[in-house]
Amino acid sequence: MDYIKIRGAKENNLKNVNLDIPRNKFVVFTGVSGSGKSSLAFDTLYAEGQRRYAESLSVYARQFLGQLKKPQVESIEGLSPAVSIDQRGMTHNPRSTVGTLTEIYDYFRLLFARIGVAYCPNCNIPIKATSLDEIVSDLYKKYPEELIMITSVLIDGRKGEFKDLINRYRKQGFFKMIIDSKTYDISEEDVTLDKNKKHTIILVIDEVTLSSDKTKRLSEAVRLALEVGNGVIRVQRKDGQFDLYSEKLSCPKCGFSLVELSPRLFSFNSPYGACPACNGLGFVEELDPDKVFDMNLSLQEGAVRVFRGRYNQYYLYNLLSFARSHGISISKPVKTLSPEEINLLLFGDISDIEKDNSFEGIAKYIERKRSESFNESWDEFKDFFIMRTCSSCNGTRLRKEALSVYINKMNIADLLKLVPENILAFIEDYENNIYEYEAHAREKEEISRPIFKEIRKRLQYLLDLGLDYLTLDRATMTLSGGEVQRLRLATQIGSGLVGVLYVLDEPSIGLHPRDISRLVDSLRNLSLIGNTVIVVEHDKETIEAADFVVDMGPFAGERGGEVVYSGDIKGLYESNTLTGKYLSGKLKIVENTCRRKTDSFLKIWGASQFNLKNIDITLPLKTFCTITGVSGSGKSTLLYEILYKGIKKEKGFRELPGQYKSIEGVEKIDRVLLMDQSPIGRTPRSNPATYTGVLDDIRNLFAQLPESKRLGFKPGHFSFNVKGGRCEACRGEGFKKIQMLFLPDVYVPCDVCNGTRYQKDTLKVEFKRKNISEVLNMSVDEAKEFFSAQPAIFRKLSVLSDIGLGYIRLGQSATTLSGGESQRLKLAYELTKKFRGHTLYLLDEPTTGLHFDDIKKLINVLQRLVDRGDSVIVVEHNLDVVYASDMVIDLGPEGGDKGGQIVAFGTPEEIMEAKNSFTGKYLKEWFDRS
Repeated sequence: MDYIKIRGAKENNLKNVNLDIPRNKFVVFTGVSGSGKSSLAFDTLYAEGQRRYAESLSVYARQFLGQLKKPQVESIEGLSPAVSIDQRGMTHNPRSTVGTLTEIYDYFRLLFARIGVAYCPNCNIPIKATSLDEIVSDLYKKYPEELIMITSVLIDGRKGEFKDLINRYRKQGFFKMIIDSKTYDISEEDVTLDKNKKHTIILVIDEVTLSSDKTKRLSEAVRLALEVGNGVIRVQRKDGQFDLYSEKLSCPKCGFSLVELSPRLFSFNSPYGACPACNGLGFVEELDPDKVFDMNLSLQEGAVRVFRGRYNQYYLYNLLSFARSHGISISKPVKTLSPEEINLLLFGDISDIEKDNSFEGIAKYIERKRSESFNESWDEFKDFFIMRTCSSCNGTRLRKEALSVYINKMNIADLLKLVPENILAFIEDYENNIYEYEAHAREKEEISRPIFKEIRKRLQYLLDLGLDYLTLDRATMTLSGGEVQRLRLATQIGSGLVGVLYVLDEPSIGLHPRDISRLVDSLRNLSLIGNTVIVVEHDKETIEAADFVVDMGPFAGERGGEVVYSGDIKGLYESNTLTGKYLSGKLKIVENTCRRKTDSFLKIWGASQFNLKNIDITLPLKTFCTITGVSGSGKSTLLYEILYKGIKKEKGFRELPGQYKSIEGVEKIDRVLLMDQSPIGRTPRSNPATYTGVLDDIRNLFAQLPESKRLGFKPGHFSFNVKGGRCEACRGEGFKKIQMLFLPDVYVPCDVCNGTRYQKDTLKVEFKRKNISEVLNMSVDEAKEFFSAQPAIFRKLSVLSDIGLGYIRLGQSATTLSGGESQRLKLAYELTKKFRGHTLYLLDEPTTGLHFDDIKKLINVLQRLVDRGDSVIVVEHNLDVVYASDMVIDLGPEGGDKGGQIVAFGTPEEIMEAKNSFTGKYLKEWFDRS
């Protein structure tokens, strides 16, 4: 079958959609936010593909998958097994890295286990397990016809007389020993040693001239020497020089030993390879004095944050008594105390342990409180700790045994610190010079060739997907959703599967225009080898590269859910859809713009966090400013680690910012807000109505109705978060959770309130024939029209609609909102507030998930914030947003170590003329086409 045929799709807001999608093609779903793209791609196609695959498994296997819900669709024909690669699969596991997620690390573990050379970390000499036959063969090669002495070291630098030891070997028939570099015949003379001096005792097993007829004798001598020397022998020549051999993987000099080299030794997720100090995490948790103490207060003024409050007076009394008894001032600010005095307060005095009035120390108190299983205030103490790089493994996560194995002077941690380009250079150099680097070159070449092939292939995928700036040891929890999605895509490409339906959610997120073409090539290659690739996307270049485009609309929410166009890109240009109009240029996101001038600036000196190269930056205030640059150039580091955290710290908040020398102009800012894409709430109780405060106005309106007054209902009666009017059977959640033991929990509508969240009496109160539950089920646009005569409610809903969120429902759970929707909700909330003062708004890629029409609305909202006297600084790749801004700071020139510098600074027009700016180049091309 050449098509995937969908008939009667009704999931979420889909309006009985019928659609034929060509198989083994690169397909793009586009349309305004909330038009039904994800409902069709993920909730229908992917969900049904996954469900059908699960049904093909055995009953035994299916019991571990749980019951997969069937989408609301009449039929789908020609569907392949489906793989979803979205941004919600981000892992917050601190053990996950770029290397583990892409499986490149697994190949490196295998490589080091098979061809790595172990070195003693103490003596810096190679460690090799050598068999008896290999030792004999090597000696004949090195010293043919020479007289050599086969010996075993019995004592190496220890004090004692060792009479019993010498007598024991004398009785066994040995007659020669080398003691402290002097040879003794122990069969004829007694040896007396000074018991107070260190001695080295070497037992001579045999002296052999390496002629061809002495092979058996040499083998027996070596065997005996290995037995006596616990697996290590010393072969001494006439000139006094010697060779050491070990039949174990241990240092013949100091005895440092390794277990057998196996892949698990190089795994920080295995106890065999993980650093014992940090358990393979690379960091340890330490108490931070700056967070424990308010350094500007004295002890008696409450400098110890954890001892504040009436329930901690006993501990505070003990602390003050301890301080007085040790001569520590309780009236001076803590910042004037010496490091030794701070240390005493934190860890107590060991000499006081046996005293009845001993003080355990603040650190011990905090640790004890955290470890108490009944204590529910774990989070109360977490702010007193800071994560520091493990000093034992220096953040490599591995034990020293694993770090002692090298390939061409690099251990596995050294390689993981490199970006893909440098790893490829290392592999090429090793392969070209293997006969120069390695003793057993031919064998190692055969072993390494297939491993290098797989590593090379996967590294190239990272380069193709614009992830060339990521090192393999980078923790995935520090990556953006777009980066994680592209890493997972690289893994899928590496698997080489065919006949699969891939469904992706905006893979272009976080990519500079320069890198989009490489991403598109990778997606097209997936389809060319026999896969159907469906991408939900708003990026113009990606849409134009598609074999087949599906445009959803015409608008969002209830006014969407239809296929307004399907076909090739040429037909979309000629169509009358919203997407078609923007692509063809009939509609524009940014019209003529007037650049604002300012005389107010924020200056940062010496920003050097991560890859920032000690840069000095002048940021314009009371303007709309964008920070641009290729992926990995340092944009988010500058925005979050330096700007946000730095300003917060300068204003006295407990923040640990990135490295910088100083910030000037902080006094010009009254508050700084980071408008990120984190959820507005982590429980189903949080929703747009509660977050924006519009529910308070709606509850007040319902409480003023005659029926409410008759029944005595107050505003709280219309809240589902407190007792009163909510359904107590489900506690206002509208559903009940049924635990299924080893199966996933099942959520079913509450059988008492039928999912309305409220009691029957509460639902009897109606405004314009709608009860509170029905109001919460309205979309923002529906509610805006419904409450048009209520100014306070209408104003807040209008802001939500203006920012492109008219399709979301007032009572929609916060857990179902995307990162972009959450970010825009935060913006809307700010626009509804009245704050007298200067606010600096910081946003990281706010166009994520937005259609061209939604981006236009977003830009208008950001401009409104600046027009009212505030400042907006945005990290963004979207060229419409860049052109709409007053000033641009372009970082680069590349990502990773090659980035972190200011490439260009000025208005968008000035950036277009900058010679070394990739942003300027693509902005000029965009401007010329517009």
